Amino acid sequence: MKKLVLILLTISFSSKAQTEAKLEPKLENIAWISGTWYGEAFGGQTEEIWSEPSAGSMMATFKLINDGKVTFYEIEIIREVENSLILQLKHFGSDLKGWETKDETVDFPLKEITTTKVVFEGMTFEKVSDKEMNIYVDIEDNGSVETVKFNYTKQ
Repeated sequence: MKKLVLILLTISFSSKAQTEAKLEPKLENIAWISGTWYGEAFGGQTEEIWSEPSAGSMMATFKLINDGKVTFYEIEIIREVENSLILQLKHFGSDLKGWETKDETVDFPLKEITTTKVVFEGMTFEKVSDKEMNIYVDIEDNGSVETVKFNYTKQ
């Protein structure tokens, strides 16, 4: 019985180690993000559409809808830079006027990739299943940082 428990524990730890193995910073290792995702945040409905990796990048659009009207949009990219990845985005009002200046982007450098997570500084993508993911975004407001969770399902 002790031998069986030890074998099961070893298998359990091995499976966990494989699940959390660090992967190279390559777009093909995060291709699971691609697709059309729907969720709720900020009191409204969200939609985020990610392309498949191509030409050294992935691109996305984001939209927040409150009370049947668009509150804001984002354009996002994840691109390969100097043997790593960076996520960059720009915000736009419902009239497509930019929040950031013309040459300014909000940048999230890559920290690590595992089989179930892509961790950028300030934003994390977590694969729950092939049809569900969570995105955690650190939002600074008046000097304090709040982490907002977006739970998405793929259509």
